[in-house]
Amino acid sequence: MQFHRSGHVDHFARDNLPPAKQWPVIDLAKAGLSYPERLNAVTELVDAHVAAGRGERTAIIGDHLNWNYAALAERINRIANVLTRDLGMVPGHRVLLRAANTPMMVAAYLAVIKAGGVVVATMPMLRAKELVYPLRKARIALALSDHRLLDELQSAQAQAPELTRIVAFGAGDSELERLMAQPGYERFEPVDTASDDVCLIGFTSGTTGEPKGTMHFQRDLLVICDCYGAKVLKAEPDDRFVGSAPLAFTFGLGGMVLFPFRIGATAVLPDKTGPADLIDAIERHKASVIFTAPTAYRAMLDKLDGRDISSLRICVSAGETLPKPVFDAWQAKTALPLMDGIGATEMLHIFIAAPREAIRPGSTGIPVPGYEAIILDTEGQEAPDGTPGRLAVRGPIGCRYLADPRQAVYVQNGWNVTGDTYIRDADGYFWYQARSDDMIVSSGYNIAGPEVESSLLAHPDVMECGVVGAPCPERGQIVKAYVVLREGVAGDAAFAKALQDHVKATIAPYKYPRAIEFVPALPKTASGKLQRFALRQIARGEG
Repeated sequence: MQFHRSGHVDHFARDNLPPAKQWPVIDLAKAGLSYPERLNAVTELVDAHVAAGRGERTAIIGDHLNWNYAALAERINRIANVLTRDLGMVPGHRVLLRAANTPMMVAAYLAVIKAGGVVVATMPMLRAKELVYPLRKARIALALSDHRLLDELQSAQAQAPELTRIVAFGAGDSELERLMAQPGYERFEPVDTASDDVCLIGFTSGTTGEPKGTMHFQRDLLVICDCYGAKVLKAEPDDRFVGSAPLAFTFGLGGMVLFPFRIGATAVLPDKTGPADLIDAIERHKASVIFTAPTAYRAMLDKLDGRDISSLRICVSAGETLPKPVFDAWQAKTALPLMDGIGATEMLHIFIAAPREAIRPGSTGIPVPGYEAIILDTEGQEAPDGTPGRLAVRGPIGCRYLADPRQAVYVQNGWNVTGDTYIRDADGYFWYQARSDDMIVSSGYNIAGPEVESSLLAHPDVMECGVVGAPCPERGQIVKAYVVLREGVAGDAAFAKALQDHVKATIAPYKYPRAIEFVPALPKTASGKLQRFALRQIARGEG
């Protein structure tokens, strides 16, 4: 593997990349991409706008502030100076970030990268025991944290001796802000990093077990903008982006930072991002592009009456499969199609999606320009169209786990094998079936849990649901549904029977849930993804 000369002083990240033989095929030329050998992504995302005379354009709108690109650039420079002059960070050091999607979180994120560091962002909801793993795995000595989220991080520090310094921000007199105010800190020369220097370690959300650290290069931050952003999303500089996904979830990083900043657009970052809060932000700030999950779109539907969201023009759904009933209901209510997409932390962002003019409801879409996708059969060979199999993808970005033997599972014969079961049709559109380990085999039938979930969600009284296989001595497994109902609806035997009949009337009767359990909430990751493995444990009597 040929690397450019690293700009890192601490070589931990490059030293812990997978062996060359375990890498996927990564082809920039086929995607029509070319980046210089020396590249610091923040120069392109922020500084270039200031240099081109666009510094007065609005970069970030918060609940109580507006920063233009010049103001954002100065804050990034001040934090970068604090990191290198006061906190001892050298290029290649990993820095843990802990905050909600605040303007300061964005500035800190980009400052670490501009200073040649490696960002490890964490979900605000993580507890101490969940923070210990990335701290130790990535050997992190320095953390920047919102002052409101210090308790769990300080508790984690007791179990992670690698972490020697925590610096708070977010209050007017927090340590980071005090250090930033020093004279002469308003300018900072970006570190001379290589385009293939690691700048981000994104830990997976743990839907399938212990999180994995995915390593991404400086150039990768631009790749997703120049492929999905430019050729599928097709936003414009006057757009305003809003969303709910945390920046630690790379879906949120792309949607709320990278895509808008690449084109000089605006990120709207409200303090709260629940469904009602997103509607408020759209109405108040005239947001035009939204990135959120299917469950949020469904929850917003009941709250739209009397609200003005006419500024919206692009609605992106990812993070979980998009049920067709949610697509149909949103389009009927707003006249806007939902742009579905599948991405992965391993691939940084979305690699299959259809542009708005080519959406087929119920399909995830087609490969993003620059990417290839195929379906593999049980022998690892390409399956014919119309046959379900494992989704495999390759392109200008690929999986590189941080010192993890699971690299050899995710990457096979140069392809990134995502763990999803799909069907490709004759027109090249991909149709999601299930996570490969979520297929339910009952009396010889293969049943995709998400298909049953989609049928249940079409019932007006079902808010959320999760469907898994439960052990059965006669059938091997039965389909079991865990259902969250609308407030005021009684979850009794009669209603369970009504739901079963509803499913039988909408999909093949053998797929109906033979067991239904009504629950107040579903187990989810910090990024809001349903943890079906947790439901499977409950169904097996292990939860």
